[in-house]
Amino acid sequence: MSVPMRGAFRSLTSFNYRMWAGGAIVSNVGTWMQRTAQDWVVLTQLTHHNATAVGVVMALQFGPQVLLLPLTGFAADHLDRRKLLIATQAAMGTLALGLGLLTVAGLVHLWHVYVFALLLGCVTAFDAPARQTFVSELVGEADLSNAVALNSTSFNAARMIGPAIAGVLIANVGSGWVFLINAASFAAVIVSLCLLRVHELHRGNKAPRTRGGLAEGFRYVWKRPDLKAILLMLFLIGTFGVNFPIFISTMSVTVFHAGASRYGLLTSIMAVGSVTGALLSARREKPRVELLLAGAAVFGFGFALAAVMPSYWLFGLTLALIGVSAQTFTTTAISTVQLATEPVMRGRVMAILLAIALGGTPIGAPIVGRVADAFGPRWALCIGAASGFAAAIVGLFYLTKHRNLRVRFDAGRIRVRFDDQILTPQELPVL
Repeated sequence: MSVPMRGAFRSLTSFNYRMWAGGAIVSNVGTWMQRTAQDWVVLTQLTHHNATAVGVVMALQFGPQVLLLPLTGFAADHLDRRKLLIATQAAMGTLALGLGLLTVAGLVHLWHVYVFALLLGCVTAFDAPARQTFVSELVGEADLSNAVALNSTSFNAARMIGPAIAGVLIANVGSGWVFLINAASFAAVIVSLCLLRVHELHRGNKAPRTRGGLAEGFRYVWKRPDLKAILLMLFLIGTFGVNFPIFISTMSVTVFHAGASRYGLLTSIMAVGSVTGALLSARREKPRVELLLAGAAVFGFGFALAAVMPSYWLFGLTLALIGVSAQTFTTTAISTVQLATEPVMRGRVMAILLAIALGGTPIGAPIVGRVADAFGPRWALCIGAASGFAAAIVGLFYLTKHRNLRVRFDAGRIRVRFDDQILTPQELPVL
């Protein structure tokens, strides 16, 4: 057996992963263009700078992650993931097309955006766990952590490019055309899925079709203190911290009085940090639990700085710091959970992870939006800071109780030690 190529881009030696990555980057750029345009339409055209409305859109878009959890985890573990992804990507493209036509025709209303956000959330609920677990079929276990990090790099490179393009297009041709361009971009990922070498996919054994499959997933997680700690940290940051559209749009419009192009630029600046964090993660052969703790703590610190920044450009610099920390945290969390979960349980556990990480948005986004409306965007940023610090406390508690965390002073320096990394499924003791 050949040794996998070392380095940040070793997964690209696989034809299937190269094909998937090529289609994904095009689609991801379109997705970020639409997200930017959608938030701008809601905040400036369909309402009068109403951050709560943006929060409602986010809640509708991510709420189905929780409501459909019994179905999405089952689908990711039992259905052909490649065919499932072709179906979900086609549906997402159709929804973008519908919203684009309404907007270009001048017929769009706020309730239209709400409906399309809910429908998109339903489709994404099936797409996300299948997409995350499909990575293991593209590259196999050895390069799984690297492939997850490269996926995050692609997603955040698109976040860097898409909003900047969207800002220019919104100012010149309008938001409707941004939605239509996004609809066309889904063709790239659908074509890439159709061109994969199916016989080279690393397909493991399918989970047996038994009743209570999702309950079995919850029982599996409940017996694992490592997974419970990570999922709680993800819930805190995902619910109250990763509400970037609200934070960035309200600061841009109501504090710095910026136009569409400068709003898009702020999102792109944050993505520069996210890409940096993803590439740093891709260089690591295995995720390390201490990076979860560091990522959460720096995430909280970055938000605290952002809340007091007096100018547009200084605020942008803190967004880059938040981007690095957020991507380090989420990439490490996803890689750790996948590697520490048995393959037959991976789809259900990833569905639970995504439901917790994204499904908290219906709780957090309206709260953050309401705080921004009532007290100002800077106070909303304080909620993001609190979420990072709270997640770091959870990580410290886990390391202290289950990993024998020890802190001592040695030659005037602080030394931190704890037990070895989270074990793989093959290394775990019988519960």
